[in-house]
Amino acid sequence: MTHGRLKRNAIVLFPTSLALLASLLPGCSGPAEPQAGNPNPTDQAVAEAPQSTDKTGAQAEHAGRQQPNQLADETSPYLLMHAHNPVNWRPWNEESLALARSENKPIFLSIGYSSCHWCHVMERESFLDEEIAALLNEHFICIKVDREERPDVDAIYMESLQVLNQLMQSGRGGGWPLSMFLTPEAKPFFGGTYFPARVGDRGATVGFLTIVQKINDAWNNQRDRVLQDADVITKLTQRTLSGQVPSGDVQLDPAWPDRARQGLQDSFDPEYGGFRFAVENPRIPKFPEPSNLFFLVDQLQRDPQDAEARQMLVTTCERMMMGGIYDHLGGGFHRYSVDRFWKIPHFEKMLYDNGQLATVYSEAYALTGRDDFKRVVEGILAYTDREMRDESGAFYSALDAESEDEEGKFYRWDRAEIQALLTDDQYRLFAQVYGIDQAPNFEEKYYAPQLASNWSETAQQLLMTEAELEQALVPIRQKLFDVRAKRPRPLTDNKILASWNGLMIRGYADAGRVLNHPPYIDTASRAADFILDQMVDDEGRLIRTITNGQGKLNAYLEDYACLIDGLLALHRATGQARWLEAADKIQQKQDELFWDEPRGGYFYTSGDHETLLVRTKKQVDSAMPSGNSVAAGNLLYLADQLENPKYHERARRCVLAASPILESFPAATPRLMITAGELIGSEGLAEPEEEQ
Repeated sequence: MTHGRLKRNAIVLFPTSLALLASLLPGCSGPAEPQAGNPNPTDQAVAEAPQSTDKTGAQAEHAGRQQPNQLADETSPYLLMHAHNPVNWRPWNEESLALARSENKPIFLSIGYSSCHWCHVMERESFLDEEIAALLNEHFICIKVDREERPDVDAIYMESLQVLNQLMQSGRGGGWPLSMFLTPEAKPFFGGTYFPARVGDRGATVGFLTIVQKINDAWNNQRDRVLQDADVITKLTQRTLSGQVPSGDVQLDPAWPDRARQGLQDSFDPEYGGFRFAVENPRIPKFPEPSNLFFLVDQLQRDPQDAEARQMLVTTCERMMMGGIYDHLGGGFHRYSVDRFWKIPHFEKMLYDNGQLATVYSEAYALTGRDDFKRVVEGILAYTDREMRDESGAFYSALDAESEDEEGKFYRWDRAEIQALLTDDQYRLFAQVYGIDQAPNFEEKYYAPQLASNWSETAQQLLMTEAELEQALVPIRQKLFDVRAKRPRPLTDNKILASWNGLMIRGYADAGRVLNHPPYIDTASRAADFILDQMVDDEGRLIRTITNGQGKLNAYLEDYACLIDGLLALHRATGQARWLEAADKIQQKQDELFWDEPRGGYFYTSGDHETLLVRTKKQVDSAMPSGNSVAAGNLLYLADQLENPKYHERARRCVLAASPILESFPAATPRLMITAGELIGSEGLAEPEEEQ
């Protein structure tokens, strides 16, 4: 789901409590924006915030003398980071929730992830603060969640924050860290994202200490009003996440794919590529949005002469690979750009982005024959093989955005350092190609290397062929890479997630097939074998995550769907029946656990999953494709390969279950729209011609 822009002090309550809010937090109705600086991410939008404070010493001191809390028994690297906080964190489980109910204490729920820069900032500023920790420990049950382990919990409470913001008409959005206050029954009544520790720490923004004090006072003295608000917010959240019910007579509409394409065209940036931009505000962040690019690849595969689809795909791929969002020394893409131009990234690297983009650039190379697109594929997979592969063959989850408590420090350069490392001729070439001869582009004194112009234009300017230019730059980049590799490294989140591995398995398999490079297929095969051997239990159910050999948590729909997608990519690449058979077996288990027979489509959690506020059904594609979008495509492929009409009908029902979204916001489901187009074509449906 697309979140609105994040405000640093996103403090909201249901409108019936506006008077209560005013009495609790005077001066918060019109807070000042903090100073501009590095952004805090959401799925699709962010706002600006100041630089973090280096508190490595304080963090180390606490780790050395603080008794561990209950997070010490967890496997998530993110949760283990907080195991020595003075806050008495507990994991999300029935024991923690039961304690809140038995003691009748509100819950403070903090959700983040290991590569989230502003999650680290809030930990250093607030969760290592003894005064704040004492207040939280005395009056709240404090629960910490890794959103990558528990996307079900994250989705519910992120949506509840969206509900709060919409009710208040605040214009604020969501993001991480997600900071929510819940009743003992886990109903949300107050929330925000990042908060500074104290009033005055960041301009006029209200401090977290004040918020905790006021929330505690409200719970003790105005509890009835708090509970009333929580009930209303919960009901609206449940209504939003349950999904719209399609009409009983809905049919496939041949106009859907064209309307989806038009929606992308309307939001497309023709100058810099990508989607959702504003000329008047170039600081609106841009995300790769691979699902949009998958749809454009499909459109071009259907009609290679489609000039509009080609422009959107090629311009986006070219501009992304030129920008600082691509790591020109080490390969791989960072999570998003903080600007319209793809210049400066938010520096974390996520497996799910790079897995999908390996497929996108492979297919873009097949469609265009551009060697620079091929080199991007090779760069993504070289980075993944070098830094993200476990010895088992499976893939880790992410690299952090910061090192030594500074955003992007591992990746940035100053000009003098580059000049000192290279010969004069090497420096002149590298500086001209990667913009080092221009003004600094990061924090006004550093460089994030990026192409000053596209590869073809650069080669022409230098009177070289593209191949000659690449050959000249290889040893220069390697020299700089070797120096960079000796710097203190960002944290690697070594969780092995089934769904994200499925995306990267497909990336390797597609690259091996398109580039005719069998070692890539071998890498995909080894990862798939690990998942099938180590992350499927005796009943055929998937496990969500393994870290350091310890598996845990029920898998979600996206885990089943993305793994099947990877297995089917291996089948396309090899023709080996074993991948088709494995995919079919997991598909049957997915249908058993997640299928919604009355309405069609799949729930996000299995029928025997723990009871949460709502059983969600995700149908909108975001940074990752929705499980329903991927599942529909899987079903259609399986139906064709296995000659199984049941799978074909189930794919059809999966698409129709999302018809309210396809009708209202067709560009929100580009991956699902690929399957819709295939179904429309297979059933001989056509959009009626306009009357003359």
